[in-house]
Amino acid sequence: MHPDDPSDQKLTDARPTTQSDDAASTERTIGRHRASEPPRRSLLGSTPVRVALATGVTCCLSLVAVATARGSSDDTSRPVEPLAEAVADRAAIADERASRSLDREVAPARILPSPTAKPTPSPTVARKAPKKPVKPRRPRPVAGLDQAQMDNAKIIVDVGLDMKMPRRALVVALATAMQESNLYNLASDVLPESANYPNQGSGSDHDSVGLFQQRPSSGWGTVAELMRPSYAARAFYTALNEVPGWQDMSVTYAAQSVQISAYPDAYAQHEERATIVASALTA
Repeated sequence: MHPDDPSDQKLTDARPTTQSDDAASTERTIGRHRASEPPRRSLLGSTPVRVALATGVTCCLSLVAVATARGSSDDTSRPVEPLAEAVADRAAIADERASRSLDREVAPARILPSPTAKPTPSPTVARKAPKKPVKPRRPRPVAGLDQAQMDNAKIIVDVGLDMKMPRRALVVALATAMQESNLYNLASDVLPESANYPNQGSGSDHDSVGLFQQRPSSGWGTVAELMRPSYAARAFYTALNEVPGWQDMSVTYAAQSVQISAYPDAYAQHEERATIVASALTA
């Protein structure tokens, strides 16, 4: 080639330049003669690079958001198994503690009252009226007696039964009262005090009073006592028991043994009526 050819000149000029550059780079690499590097153009300053970086950052952020969302959804289901295990462990511990002691106190169950429940009123207990004393039924008169006579005859029979006297003694007592007072509780005109007590008339045979015309002066009792038909009947039965063998005596003789009357045969006339009355009152 001709030295004056432009193309040859260009190739010739280009080679040294490359060699010098390589040498310079070699020198910089070796470090013997480090020269200052020429200023480089920043890659971030290029518009296409900036667009590419922005697009990449956006994609990365989207991926991070999706990954976070998946992680959060997965996290909600992961703790289920550890929680169940923890509850089972606590239950086992509680059972173990409870089985160690038999002296456990059970808390009383708390019963809450129902809001609609109303207290049940206690039933009213009706008070029973006090019973009035029942008056004894008056006996029906028999053997021609009136009610007053029959009431006194009942007292004589009741006292004899209370004293465990036999039926024969009841007949003797009734016949005696029929003869002495006609079965009336009599006071005495000789003893004005006798009129102060309940009576059904009066007599005048000395100081004799009551159903059996017993005399206070003879030791039968006080006027007040003899004016009570029950006391007079008891006094008669007591005296009759003191007569030996009175059970085998006739009504007249047994009555006379007690009364010592001036008319000893008078009692016999009342034996039949006395038997009827005794039967009616002991039936």
